[in-house]
Amino acid sequence: MRDKKSLQSRRSFLNKLVISSAFVAGAPAILSAADKSRLRRILAIEKINANDTLQIALIGAGGMGTEDIKTALKIPGTKLVAVADLYDGRLEKAKATWGKDIFTTRDYREILERNDVDAVIVATPDHWHKDISVSAMRKGKHVYCEKPMVHSIDEGYEIIKAQNETKKIFQVGSQGMSSLGNEKAKELFEAGAIGQLNYAEGFWARNSPTGAWQYAIPEDASLATVDWDTYISNSTKRDFDPLRFFRWRNYRDYGTGVAGDLFVHLFSSLHFIVSSKGPNRVTATGGLRYWKDGREVPDILLGMFDYPETPNHPPFNLSLRVNFVDGTSGSTYLRLVGSEGAMDVTWTEVFLRKNIVSEPLDPFLQQKGNELDVAFGERKRMLPPKEMVYEVERGYKGAHYDHFNNFFHGIRTGKTVNEDAIFGMRAAAPALSCNNSYYNDKIIKWDPDKMKIIM
Repeated sequence: MRDKKSLQSRRSFLNKLVISSAFVAGAPAILSAADKSRLRRILAIEKINANDTLQIALIGAGGMGTEDIKTALKIPGTKLVAVADLYDGRLEKAKATWGKDIFTTRDYREILERNDVDAVIVATPDHWHKDISVSAMRKGKHVYCEKPMVHSIDEGYEIIKAQNETKKIFQVGSQGMSSLGNEKAKELFEAGAIGQLNYAEGFWARNSPTGAWQYAIPEDASLATVDWDTYISNSTKRDFDPLRFFRWRNYRDYGTGVAGDLFVHLFSSLHFIVSSKGPNRVTATGGLRYWKDGREVPDILLGMFDYPETPNHPPFNLSLRVNFVDGTSGSTYLRLVGSEGAMDVTWTEVFLRKNIVSEPLDPFLQQKGNELDVAFGERKRMLPPKEMVYEVERGYKGAHYDHFNNFFHGIRTGKTVNEDAIFGMRAAAPALSCNNSYYNDKIIKWDPDKMKIIM
């Protein structure tokens, strides 16, 4: 129960200001930053308390799914009620972690039939994203689907159709999308901080076996503990192989390689920052250079992309790299290079580097300068900073938290989320086109407006 004095304080604050959340957006100059922040927190609390707790289910309780639900449960007004996974060990762990009353099942369809589930997190291998997401929305559930949204480009149209027809909230899980770093970079870009965008590049490095998807294989992995038949029911029929189940990212039947796992993050951030719909030309090269452990996907991938001119940005080029055999340390960044400077963007920092350009002085200032030169000899002037660093405030809960908060806010208010099915498609398609280019040794042409491959 909420404290009575606290309630009165909140209401007094609201009444004194005579405002609402819309007023905050429309008249930012009237309130201090502290007051606006406090008001938003109060309105959020009142909104949550005015609604029932959102009851969520996790479908796919592996490493990413576990991190997803841990983050989701940190947000007020959420409760985990069910977990589905094809491996018994994960279901047992779910009960041990979140309570013996959690409903667990191997069959995700049982979760979709439950009336006590408002939203599902789909954190399965990529080849199940489309089937489960579409079924969930058709059953009246909101969906948070891990990236990439789809296993193949053609699957995206069905997800978009389901979202449009059901009107359910659908969010793709490229968690950096909702970060403070991305938001600041977008603000700086739109303010012209780097001038005209000419080029962008992104880099993602991993330097450990786990980072390169050599996940641990449970000792009890067998046909008795794993529902293998269901796992492969929408792909190639094979005998049970624990590597293909627990290290699924390494195999094309189930995963989408480094492009689908990591390029898609960079596409999502870039498209958000510059308000882009995507490239119209894709080419990729790379190879399997180090992790020769039976995997079918490259551990080095280089992608090159042409972006056409749009009302939001000029034409520019993008290069992306993923390196699983980095000799220094794991790292990631997205860099935007313009005519007047460049930005390095992470989810928690933005490094802005400006070109120092000599500008003609105002005639009045020029005259004053001449007078000072007579008095003091030639005198130098103050220059603007060449580099500025924007960092998140201490205590920031992180991009993952922000992304789930955005998802749940969308459910409660009906407002558009940061990464709906159309945005997710426009991030996934160029990433998956990298795979098409790499495996087929050809240039892929893509229509970012119509979201179609140009044959």
